[in-house]
Amino acid sequence: MYGGHPERPERLAVLLERFPDAREGRAATDDELLACHTREHVEWLAAVDELGLVEPGDTIVGPTTDEAARLAAGTAIEAARCGGFALVRPPGHHALPDRAMGFCFYDNVAVAARASGCERVAIVDFDVHHGNGTEAIFRDDDTVLFVSLHQWPFYPWTSGGPGSQRETTINVPLEAGCGDAEYLDAFARIVEPAVRRFDPELLLVSAGFDAHERDPLALMEVTESGFREMARRCAQLAPRVAAVLEGGYETETLPGLVDAALDGFSD
Repeated sequence: MYGGHPERPERLAVLLERFPDAREGRAATDDELLACHTREHVEWLAAVDELGLVEPGDTIVGPTTDEAARLAAGTAIEAARCGGFALVRPPGHHALPDRAMGFCFYDNVAVAARASGCERVAIVDFDVHHGNGTEAIFRDDDTVLFVSLHQWPFYPWTSGGPGSQRETTINVPLEAGCGDAEYLDAFARIVEPAVRRFDPELLLVSAGFDAHERDPLALMEVTESGFREMARRCAQLAPRVAAVLEGGYETETLPGLVDAALDGFSD
């Protein structure tokens, strides 16, 4: 029934094949998850005992989902602590404090930010979809800057207009068809100045690769070089930078895109 779903095990399998020296992560604890999510949500996911779909019908949940989601969140925490790249699934940036949505169950990057111990954390999200869960978690928290570049109008149909902006919430909606030039222009005009003003101790990147020109779920035209350059620019904005995998559903290109981003982060 769910064999053709875009959020599938092959996404992680092709990355582990490309990066065989990747270290194993660990599961997030209840306390780490409860820093971002309600107890009711954490208990609900732990109690799931059969395969099914979560409202609005795009998010598959089953008996092993809680284990996988905890591993993703815990691995994101460890990546943030060492300045690494968490190659995880399921993704996280759509997960709201009290419910799952958009293939996401726990907000991995948000959990990592809370667990980091840093007083000022910036999150740059260049996944093609707006990180509505991350925004919801930190919207009233001035210790975390959240910046999202995303296709608009597009799922999850949030934060496309001026009313979505706050001092520490910056949304950069981009029209379908944008590529490297438009993304890098937005970085130069909006993202980089905002992060530098905020002066974070830690920068976390919600690294989604579904804005790539070959990704089946979106209509953007970013290339491998574009992702490399965005990562390079992120690496210059804080003394410690880490990344967490979000979207990117074309499995032939995904390993090369992650490799390009790693090159950028290491420059």
